[in-house]
Amino acid sequence: MKLRQFRCLFLIIMPVILFSQSAVQAEEPKEAAFYVRCDGNDTASGRSFGEAFATIGRARDAVRKLKKSATLPKGGVTIWIGAGRYCLEQTFELTAEDSGSVEGAITWRAMPDAQVRIVGGREIGGWQKVQEQSILARLEPAARGNVYQTELRAQGIKDFGQMRSRGFARQRTPAALELFFEDKPMKLARWPNSGFLKITGYPEITKDDFKGELGKLAEGFNYEGDRPGRWKDVNDIWVHGYWAYDWANSYEHVRSLDLQKHLVKTSPPYGNYGFRSGGEGGRFYFLNILEELDEPGEWYLERKSGILYFWPPAPIERGSAEISILETPVIDINGASYIKLCGLTIECSRGDGVRITGGSNNVIEKCILRNLGNYGVIADGGRSHSVVGCDIYDTGDGGISLAGGDRKTLTPGLHTAENNRIHDISRWSRTYAPAISMTGVGNGASNNLIYSLPHCAISFSGNEQIIELNEIHDVCLETGDVGAIYTGRNYTFRGNIVRYNFIHHTGGVGMGSMGIYMDDCVSGTQIYGNVLWKLHRAVFLGGGRDFKIENNIFVDCDPAIELDCRGLSKLANWHDMIYVTMKKGLEEMNWKQPPYSTRYPELAELEKFYGGDYGIPPGNILAANNICVGDKWLQLNFTGMDEAVTSRDNMVGADPCFVNPSKGDFRLKENSPAFKLGFKKIPFEQIGLLKEGAGTKDKSGL
Repeated sequence: MKLRQFRCLFLIIMPVILFSQSAVQAEEPKEAAFYVRCDGNDTASGRSFGEAFATIGRARDAVRKLKKSATLPKGGVTIWIGAGRYCLEQTFELTAEDSGSVEGAITWRAMPDAQVRIVGGREIGGWQKVQEQSILARLEPAARGNVYQTELRAQGIKDFGQMRSRGFARQRTPAALELFFEDKPMKLARWPNSGFLKITGYPEITKDDFKGELGKLAEGFNYEGDRPGRWKDVNDIWVHGYWAYDWANSYEHVRSLDLQKHLVKTSPPYGNYGFRSGGEGGRFYFLNILEELDEPGEWYLERKSGILYFWPPAPIERGSAEISILETPVIDINGASYIKLCGLTIECSRGDGVRITGGSNNVIEKCILRNLGNYGVIADGGRSHSVVGCDIYDTGDGGISLAGGDRKTLTPGLHTAENNRIHDISRWSRTYAPAISMTGVGNGASNNLIYSLPHCAISFSGNEQIIELNEIHDVCLETGDVGAIYTGRNYTFRGNIVRYNFIHHTGGVGMGSMGIYMDDCVSGTQIYGNVLWKLHRAVFLGGGRDFKIENNIFVDCDPAIELDCRGLSKLANWHDMIYVTMKKGLEEMNWKQPPYSTRYPELAELEKFYGGDYGIPPGNILAANNICVGDKWLQLNFTGMDEAVTSRDNMVGADPCFVNPSKGDFRLKENSPAFKLGFKKIPFEQIGLLKEGAGTKDKSGL
C-alpha cells in the first residue's frame, strides 16, 4: 500500500520537477562553451572540441545567437581555442553585442597548454638563392652566396604598405610591410649596420628653404664618406636620426642625394627641429638599401617587382618566415564590456595588437603580444580595462597605452596594467613610445618588469595616476634628457603617486637619463618608497613645485635629487612655457574652481606669480626620511632659494646596514639606524612580477 502511494506521489511530482528543470534550462542554458580549432568546421555545432568551429568569427556569431535566444549563464561563456595559427584577413571585431555582463564575461581562451596564434600576416615561402647577375653585382661579396629571394606577388601578396615619416611629434601611422623569421623581427638593410653616423654640416639656409614660413629650418644635411656612391637606386632611401635633440627622432624620406657635395635633402616634413651638427642630436643612419644587405638578419623589398631579398640568420628551411599585412588592430573591442582575452598570442601585424575603445571591464590576460607595427594594447576611453600578466615585446611603437577618466571632473578611469613583462619595444618610434603610457585620471601601473628600451619606461599625464611596485632597468639606452618614469609641462597634473618602484642601471647619451623625471615645471607628485640604484639624476625636478620625496633609497646616484628653476628663466622659450603653455593648461581645467581648487589647494599659490611677469619659482618641496648612499645628495641648480626645499631626517653618507647591497638587496637589517630617523620598511617582496598564482593584491594600504 505504501509503495503504491509512493508511486502515485512520484507520478504527480515528477512532471513538476521536469517542467521546472525545463524552465531553468530555458533561462540559463547549461551550454556555456564553444570550441574552435584550426581543422574544425564552421557548419558544425561548436559545442564540443570534436564539433569545433574552424574560425573565431564563426564562434562570435554563435555567441551572438545564443545571447539573442536565451539569457547568458551566470558564469558567462568561454570560447575555447585549439592550438595553431589563425590568420586574419581583416580585424577581428567585438562590439557591444559581443559583451558579457557583471555576472559573467565572454572569454576567448586558449585550450590548456595550447599555443594559439592570432596572426595579422602571412607565411611566405618559395625561397631561392639570388642568381641574377645584376643583383649579385650590387651586393657585397660576402653576401652574394647567402642572400635569398622570393616573389611576393606570386604568393598573392600585393599590398606592401607605405614607409612613412614617423617618430617624435609625427602622426602615429601603421608600419609598412615587415619580415619576421623564427618569430623575430628582421632588420631592414641599413648603413651603418649598428650605431649612427654624424651630421657634418648643413647648407646655408636661404629664403627658398624657408618657403616664407618663419622658423622653417634647412631641409638637408652633410655626411662624411663615399659609401653612398655605390648605391644604384636612391629613389626609396630613408634616413633615421636624432636630428637636433637626443629625445626627438624621426624617419625621413631622402628626396635627393648629392654625391659630390655629400648632401642629403629630405622630403617634407623634414627633420624634427631642423638638422644640427655637434652637441645634442646630429646622428643618423641610412636604411632601405639593397646594397647594404650585408649581414645575417637583414632584408630588402624591391617594391616595383615585389621581390623580397633576405639573408637569413639561420638555414632558411629551418624556420618559418612571415610578413605583416593587417594595418588595423588585430583585435578591436569597440564599445563592448566584460570581454576577456586569455592565453592568446597576437602577432605579425602592421598595426596594434588589441585596441579597446569605450566600454568597461575588458581584460587582456596572459597573452603574448609581439611582432606588431604599433602598440601591443591600447585602451582608449571607457572604464576599468586591464592588461594583466602579458608578455609584450618586439613592437614598432610602445607596449600598453591607457587613456581613461575625465580630467575636468577628476572622475577616475580605473584602467590598470599589472604584472606584465615588457621589453625590446619601440622598434620604429624610438622616443615617447613607452612600455606603459597613462593619460587621464585614476589609472594604474603595478608589478610590471620593464627593460631593454631606447627611451622611457613609463610616461604619464593627468591626475591621480598610481605607478607602483614596478622593476625597471636598462632603459633610456639610445636617448638623452629622458626619464625612466616621466611626466611634464602642466601645473594641473597633480595627485600622482610614484611609489615602491625599483629603478636601476639606466643608460643615456648626451645629458644622460633620470630615474624619475618631473620635467618642465610639472608639480604635485608624491615620490615615496622607491629604490634607485646606479642612476644619473635619480630624481630630477625641472622647476616644479609641491613635491613630497619621502622614504626613498638612493644608492650610487649622481645626484640623488636635483632641482632647477627654469620657471624663472627670461629666455623666450621658457617664458612662453610658463605664461602661454602652462597657463592655458590651468585655464582648460578651471583651476580656480572645484574640483581643482578644493582637491589641490596649492594651486592657489600660483595666482600671485601670474599677477607679475617674472616667472614661477620652485617651492613647497619636502625631502624627508630618505636614505642616500653616495657622495651626492641634493643638488640645487640656483642660488638664494634654499627655502624652496625642506630637507629633514634624511640619512646621508652613513651606513644604513643593507642586507646585501653588492647583490642589489637593499632591505634594511633590523638594527638599521635609519629606522630611528623614521624610515619605514619597503615591501621588497612585492616589487616586480608576481609569482604564478599570487593574483592581484590589494594595494590600498601601501
